[in-house]
Amino acid sequence: MKVLTERLRQEAGPDLRMTLVSPGFTHTEGVGKGAGPEVAAAMIRQRDEIAVPPSAVASAIGYAIEQPDGIDIGEIIVRPTAQA
Repeated sequence: MKVLTERLRQEAGPDLRMTLVSPGFTHTEGVGKGAGPEVAAAMIRQRDEIAVPPSAVASAIGYAIEQPDGIDIGEIIVRPTAQA
C-alpha cells in the first residue's frame, strides 16, 4: 500500500498531500466475525485489553490534516504498544 500511495503522490504533483494511515489493532465491532466461538472470544478479549481507541486514530489523522501548506505527513502508524 505504501508504494501505491507514494506513486500517486509523485504523479499528482506538488499540491496534493497524501497520508497513509496504518491503524494497527483497533477497537472495532468487526473483531471476531467469521471466526469460531473460541477464537472470536479470544480476539474480543485482546481487543478490549490492548486495542487503540478510534479517537487516537482520529487525532493522528487530524494532525496530518492540520499541517500548513507545503508540509505532508507521508505515513502514520498508530498501534498499541502491546501489539506483537
